[in-house]
Amino acid sequence: MNRLLLTTALALTSLSAFAENWSNWRGPLHNGSSPEKNLPATFSKTENVKWAVALPGASAATPVIWGDKVFVTAADMTTKKQYALCLDRKTGKELWRSEISDFVSDGQGSNSCSPSPVTDGKLVVFFYGTGDLVAFDFAGKKVWDRNIGPFAFLWTFSTSPLLDDGRLIMQVLQRDTAVSGRGKPEGNESFLLAIDPKTGKDQWRQVRPSEAKSESLEAFSTPLPFMHNGRKEFIIVGGDCITGHESATGKELWRWGTWNPTHITHWRLVPSPTVGAGVILACGPKGAPVYAVKAGGSGALSNKSLAWQSHVQTIEDAATAAPSPNDRDLTTDVPTPLFYDGKFYVLNGGKKKLLCVNPADGKVIWSGDLGGKSVFQCSPTAADGKIFMMNFDGDISVVQAGGTEFKRLHTANFKDEGDATRLRSSVAISQGNLYVRTGTKLFCVGK
Repeated sequence: MNRLLLTTALALTSLSAFAENWSNWRGPLHNGSSPEKNLPATFSKTENVKWAVALPGASAATPVIWGDKVFVTAADMTTKKQYALCLDRKTGKELWRSEISDFVSDGQGSNSCSPSPVTDGKLVVFFYGTGDLVAFDFAGKKVWDRNIGPFAFLWTFSTSPLLDDGRLIMQVLQRDTAVSGRGKPEGNESFLLAIDPKTGKDQWRQVRPSEAKSESLEAFSTPLPFMHNGRKEFIIVGGDCITGHESATGKELWRWGTWNPTHITHWRLVPSPTVGAGVILACGPKGAPVYAVKAGGSGALSNKSLAWQSHVQTIEDAATAAPSPNDRDLTTDVPTPLFYDGKFYVLNGGKKKLLCVNPADGKVIWSGDLGGKSVFQCSPTAADGKIFMMNFDGDISVVQAGGTEFKRLHTANFKDEGDATRLRSSVAISQGNLYVRTGTKLFCVGK
């Protein structure tokens, strides 16, 4: 009997060793990956589903999970309100709900609930494209709230907050003039803001200048924390450039750019930066290259600071050496790249292709067609040797990570009949489960 109890205890200890929280939209390592194991090999809306709960409405936000709590945002089409919700991780039961304000939408399938919440295990912070920023304790008590708007964006603004090293970091990379009635008539600064998460009070505010024009000033990316050779910083991408900033003050440490030397005016930036193997990926929009900046730079960086860049599709290039089809596909307009087990994975959502990339030189190791009728605007996530992606229509593709060739492991559709939402949420991974957000429900999938 004692031996049985010991064996059971050791088994539980082994399982708990792999139990990871998913505290922000890109997971525990801020790169889309998790060390989770023992995920289901197959699943559907009915197979290996622990629970599925109806949500008040749609959102592109990724759920975040800490311990036995799941936090998620929702826009209710009936009440026209946006909410912060907390669910029980084991059962899906709603533990609390808070009405924030009226939500807004740009009419293109997105709304002001698109930013993902963030938590440090004590507080959970929700941000909305309306400028509402609200902190709760885990019991649902509002600790503080404020509005950091208005903003000057053509589309509904979205950036997810970052909690790191005792600071709540927000980025607002916006136009310098009003657009569609949003923002001040002129003088709208792009800025970074550090807030005390316990009080909601400003710690510092740093203006971030840019030479970009009009819509190219707009960014919907999220700050990325980074440590390299003992230097703590966070990375910002948008406004036609990428910058590194001192965590304690927001001071700019380095800057590289640009992917837009002719100042095209409609190149808003969506993908967040991703770090791996000593390089930082910045993805230009709308077919522009992916750039790999060597970590550790200071000041204004030249192109010598690039480890590599994907193929530039220009007339001059066509006159020299024709690129391979894989090289031409190495771009992403919306999805943020994944770094997992020593490789980058870039999701070309428009062409519905996933590419496995060597961090050292940008060589495409393999490329695979994901199929389906609709594009991908989610960002890929990974654990247990598997990569997960969901397209607009709710088709989830599971692809084997690593290897020398593309291998699809599983597909499943999670969209309810009659759900017209364009699904953009990434699959969250925590404590042996997958969390799939559709336009109407949240699914918890696990063995």
